[in-house]
Amino acid sequence: MASIDSGGDGGHHKKGRGVKKAKKLSTRIDMTPMVDLGFLLITFFIFTTTMSSPTALKLNVPKDTDKPEEQNKAKESGALTIMLGKGNNVYYYEGQLKVDATGNNFKAAKMGDIRKIILDKKADVISRYRRDQACIDKKMGDWRQKGIEGKYLKDAEESCEQEDLVVVIKPTEEATYKNTVDILDEMTICRVLKYAMVKIAPAEYELIKVTEGGTPGTQK
Repeated sequence: MASIDSGGDGGHHKKGRGVKKAKKLSTRIDMTPMVDLGFLLITFFIFTTTMSSPTALKLNVPKDTDKPEEQNKAKESGALTIMLGKGNNVYYYEGQLKVDATGNNFKAAKMGDIRKIILDKKADVISRYRRDQACIDKKMGDWRQKGIEGKYLKDAEESCEQEDLVVVIKPTEEATYKNTVDILDEMTICRVLKYAMVKIAPAEYELIKVTEGGTPGTQK
């Protein structure tokens, strides 16, 4: 609370007949209503302002399937399986997993190498492609039937030439959220048209644990 007092000429007044005594003035500012108004405004904004809520990144990925027969529809030569381990460790193999006396196609890499691995696999699939007019006509027909605009012959050709390419992504429990998002971004950057995120198999997880120097076990 603030107040200002003002009193004439400091209290020294002339006395006598005909001399009028100066009136003592007092200026007082009551700040109580201002304080009340301030608290009222603060309370108002607290209850009316929308608090910042946590946001989650929505991942648009193809529908997953737990049916092995559906996953096996892709030709073995065009399948690339990528597994995300702890840190920036990445593991992959082409076709079916083979770890026996005849050979081992289970390979380890780093996250920074994954784009080249994907592009090399894509180039390999495209190199074995032979123009399939029936496939192209079917793609164009499907797009027209679904009312999808902006799709042209070159889009149909691109789709058909990598018809056999399927990338299967399998994150482990130790995989970072960032690497999971990054690997999905790589699908867009590399223009991979068919990919899916599925649960890692126990045999694959054991291989990763052994490679990373851990104790073999199963993922929850």
